[in-house]
Amino acid sequence: MKKEAIHMRDPFVLVHEGIYYLYGSKGMISSQYPPGFDVYCCETLDGDWEGPFPAFSPQEDFWGYHGHYWAPEVHVYRGRFYMLATFSAAWRPKGTQILAADSPLGPFLPHSDGPLTPADQECLDGTLYISRDGRPFMVYCHEWCQIHDGAVCAVPLTEDLRAAAGEPFVLFHASEPAWADHTSGNYVTDGPYLHRTPDGSLLMLWSSLDHNFTNYVQAVSRTDNGELDGTWHHDPQLLFARDGGHGMLFRDKAGQLNLILHRPNNDPMERPYRIPLKETADGLQLYDER
Repeated sequence: MKKEAIHMRDPFVLVHEGIYYLYGSKGMISSQYPPGFDVYCCETLDGDWEGPFPAFSPQEDFWGYHGHYWAPEVHVYRGRFYMLATFSAAWRPKGTQILAADSPLGPFLPHSDGPLTPADQECLDGTLYISRDGRPFMVYCHEWCQIHDGAVCAVPLTEDLRAAAGEPFVLFHASEPAWADHTSGNYVTDGPYLHRTPDGSLLMLWSSLDHNFTNYVQAVSRTDNGELDGTWHHDPQLLFARDGGHGMLFRDKAGQLNLILHRPNNDPMERPYRIPLKETADGLQLYDER
């Protein structure tokens, strides 16, 4: 299947042993499909993708409500594959849980005892971050629909990724950047992803809405001390401002850094959208788009 034929939001690419694995949300109409997450595979990014293969198929007693499955990410940690994904149910707000498998194809099974985000908060889009001294954290969004000014937060995790190891803390709010839309009274945070540059700087990709709360955008922020607990500063220029976002970065097999996001942001038209990047002294810069 060509990438352009894959209906997917929140794309995430894992490169492992010469194979590209593509995960993502099934789109806003996902309730019409079997619940869970699929994965696609290929050896060349511009070739055909094989799949979809079921990476996570919930058991009957799984707590997540059918159709309320979002933003799977798969990270390699201590020799296993860990999927961080967002679920919700009628009795519980959205939250990010960790699942685990011995293969990037799955089957992924629940690893943490339910979500690791606060039980009384609407939270989504958890991503894994490992500090320079080896401590694991989940970085996630406290959703704007509950607090109006969406926040990006972090919670320390136990070394086995099964539980929170401390209290969550706020990194920044969506209203802080100069480019934020200040007309609606609502400020969105979506899809955080951490990236360490060659010079040791810590960048965060995240998404929001701009231009009267209608245009989905990809933003970059950076911390002044190279760790989560620093002061976060927001690049004045958006990385991508043409109705695409919830992106992440990966290096292809040739070492080229790539941004992948979904574009456009309306269902059922969203598709994975890849853009090669280069790292400069000022941050990230787009090459040609693919």
